[in-house]
Amino acid sequence: MSQLDGILRQLGTGKWNVLHFVALAYCVSLPCYHTLAGPFLAPKQNYQCLPGASDPTQPVTSHVTSQDGCTYLERDPASGKPQEQPCRRWAFDNTTFGPTVTSEFGLVCGREYLRVAYTSIYMSGVLVGAPLNGLLADKYGRRPTIAIGSVVYAVVAVASSWLPSLTSVLASRFLLGTLHAAILKAGYILAMEVSSPRVRPVLGIVMYLPWALGTMAWGGAAYLLRSWRWLQLSVSLLFLLFLPALLLLDESPRWLAVRGYHSHALAVLQRAARWNGVHLPPRHRLLQVIRDSQIEETASSSSASRGVGPCSGQPEAVRGYFCQAFILFRTPRLRGITLGTCYNYLAVGMVYYGLSFSGEYLSSDPYLYMVLMGLVEVPAYTLMIPVVTNCGRRSTIVVFFLLSGVMLLLLPFIPEGCGWVAVCLALVGKMTITAAFQVLALYSSELFPTEVRTRGTCTAFMMSRVGSMVSPFITEYLGSARGWMPSVVFGAASLVAGAATLGLPETGGTSLPDTITQLEDRAAGQGYRKLLWAMTGDMGGGWPCRARGAPTPQVAALLHHHAHLHTQNHLPTHLSADLPTQLPTPLPTQDDLPIQPPTHLHTYSYPSTSAHLSL
Repeated sequence: MSQLDGILRQLGTGKWNVLHFVALAYCVSLPCYHTLAGPFLAPKQNYQCLPGASDPTQPVTSHVTSQDGCTYLERDPASGKPQEQPCRRWAFDNTTFGPTVTSEFGLVCGREYLRVAYTSIYMSGVLVGAPLNGLLADKYGRRPTIAIGSVVYAVVAVASSWLPSLTSVLASRFLLGTLHAAILKAGYILAMEVSSPRVRPVLGIVMYLPWALGTMAWGGAAYLLRSWRWLQLSVSLLFLLFLPALLLLDESPRWLAVRGYHSHALAVLQRAARWNGVHLPPRHRLLQVIRDSQIEETASSSSASRGVGPCSGQPEAVRGYFCQAFILFRTPRLRGITLGTCYNYLAVGMVYYGLSFSGEYLSSDPYLYMVLMGLVEVPAYTLMIPVVTNCGRRSTIVVFFLLSGVMLLLLPFIPEGCGWVAVCLALVGKMTITAAFQVLALYSSELFPTEVRTRGTCTAFMMSRVGSMVSPFITEYLGSARGWMPSVVFGAASLVAGAATLGLPETGGTSLPDTITQLEDRAAGQGYRKLLWAMTGDMGGGWPCRARGAPTPQVAALLHHHAHLHTQNHLPTHLSADLPTQLPTPLPTQDDLPIQPPTHLHTYSYPSTSAHLSL
């Protein structure tokens, strides 16, 4: 456990933490209404052509409309022959929906793509804004990013309720999307960084529970307010309740320490101690912990700038730009984490939002469908707490990805007339993909080191918006061609994501890395211990799954001995000096090991350590 984690553990969970958790959880739920606006504000509606729009005095009965309702036949006064005319005015079925973006701007008959674009353009904004907001939060802090993003989001959301043209409405949707990550991901990261390591797994799950409650409330609000303008205005005004809380929130002490704001970090920690009623180490000791974090960050930046990846062999200005742009791909461990989490977010975003936007295709009541979609998310959030705590992050995500894929791949085999079975399978698929989505948010925030955590999680989160951006088009166009194709695409994406997660490390029970150097050193140590386990022939005895049992005492002593030597050669001097110098005695001999020596001897040597093992 890092020294900062030790300080946060001493702070515990008191009034200071609860204030941040409640305020940020409410903040996280607010973008839900605009993210899921498409099914109610721009739905697919039945319509009928109103012929003779150019001449309202002409009786409608003198025209014959086409079957698709987009053209009508009108008799030419000169020739007396019927001529086909495009329909310019429609009567929409208001049985289910009231005035919508679809009916107000006539998004039918060659303009259906604009209705789908209304939903996907919000995700396009998130795609653009996620890395930008991540960069701003890492450079200027979590709290300023959340504060400015929330205020601007509220202003744009309220103003967009009265925009007169479709172009301005779509532009406002894109702008709201660019601010989405500033609220959602920066708020989540701040909540995680002010929490004690003891409650971090639980907090990572319940932080998004208000999103599920907001989804249910969204279905109920849309049922009561059928006009799209009044509905959007009502949910946008909820931002006003969050603005006073901004005055009470503090900046992340972890971010302040890593970025070198020592006095500010100390003030935040002391304020938190007063609120929680606990006693922290003396002032000079806290400052030393904060300075150590700054030293580690500086060492990481110096080692990374000596010619890794795209930073070598370039002019200084160009090199600095590429170092920042490709920082998530500059070391092997960080590169693997970035690619794995990016694909997982791509798949989970596509499946999650694809199911959320499918109410008009899977159910005759879209309001009830939305409420049920939110309801099945509640157990996905709450029941994950003991599962993640006891089973870890990686294995949990793998299982739920696979379950979701199986449920969705079963949908094409449901016979006609059994719509309720299809809805049940879709609900189970939504519950499992939501569970994977939620654990992935916790998992990814623990995978990336502090100095690039917001940037890394926001970049990976950006890929979920690529998936959610294409999901309406998959549902609309592939579903129109072949009804079973969307579920097959979503199911296959879930299965591949489950397989890809197997290549990522487990983070349960470990401290959060603060720097890229810590991440890479930890990876080197894990690789060395893995090799030792393989050489002792006891892979089934405990590693890598804790639940499979502990190693024998002889193997454990041998592991400790060689891991100690390896760590002393890899850790910086100021850290390795704190390690114990006494090795366990007596060390196990070859006869004590629970393996049979082979007939031929092989000697393995490692350049990084003076130890040699002979089998």
